[in-house]
Amino acid sequence: MALDQKVVRRQKLRWRIRARVSGSATKPRLSVYRSNKDIYAQLIDDATGTTLASANSRQKDIAAIAGNKVEKSVNVGKSLAQKAIAAGIETCVFDRGGYLYHGRVKAIADGAREGGLKF
Repeated sequence: MALDQKVVRRQKLRWRIRARVSGSATKPRLSVYRSNKDIYAQLIDDATGTTLASANSRQKDIAAIAGNKVEKSVNVGKSLAQKAIAAGIETCVFDRGGYLYHGRVKAIADGAREGGLKF
């Protein structure tokens, strides 16, 4: 069974990024996963392997907002930033997960910056 070349390419990019980017308790990694319909983001402490905060476009408050996927991605970033600041996290490192820094991935980063996260 042959794997889809697009998936294999993204996985190789993801591994290369993860070799360089690592999160800690004071400066966690903001990881992004993008499906065709939804988008997910979480702040991860790689030292302990725990998720400190997470947000996605399937949450009731974000899903109720009318708009396209890019606008919902901005709201996911803002929601994640609010949760992070409530948990005492102000800075993070961005992990684009093998996706291009464009469109919905960039929108999450912009929304998190608007919400008060620094990276």
